[in-house]
Amino acid sequence: MDLAQISDPVGKVRAFLESVSYDKEIVHTDETIFTVTDASRVVGAPPEEILKSLLFRVETDAGEEWTLALMSGSNRVHDKAIKRILGARKIRMGTADAIREFSGFEPGGVPPVGYPAQPRTLLDRDLFKYATVWSAAGSDHDFFPISPGRLLEITGGTAEDIKKYDYPIVS
Repeated sequence: MDLAQISDPVGKVRAFLESVSYDKEIVHTDETIFTVTDASRVVGAPPEEILKSLLFRVETDAGEEWTLALMSGSNRVHDKAIKRILGARKIRMGTADAIREFSGFEPGGVPPVGYPAQPRTLLDRDLFKYATVWSAAGSDHDFFPISPGRLLEITGGTAEDIKKYDYPIVS
């Protein structure tokens, strides 16, 4: 299956999910799921069960590559943790234009799958606290439920501690 031949972003995600025998439907809503707050309200799940898919440009000795960080909606990504895990020299969040050019997906609708070649994928360990997480499906109006274990399997990713911890300031 050549996902690069599919122009519709949701169609790319749907085709990928069908290719791995994913048996749940992609849900379309007239309301936006652009933010975690939006998605939580529309889906009816708490923010921590909303999946954030964040694309980073990572520079290593082997060159530059895209890396996908899949986060619990209530967590923030710790870019220095990703840098350490990947042995990277430099890491930066993808710009909207660069993400669009690389993936064909718009910010707010970036999915965990549906890429012509799956970027290296890191799953926030906190995702595994939940039976189901809710992911964008290629647009900010389409989403699907999936278990973190199945997500790990279909992305070929690794579970990592990539969240930023907020430690209290001790005086």
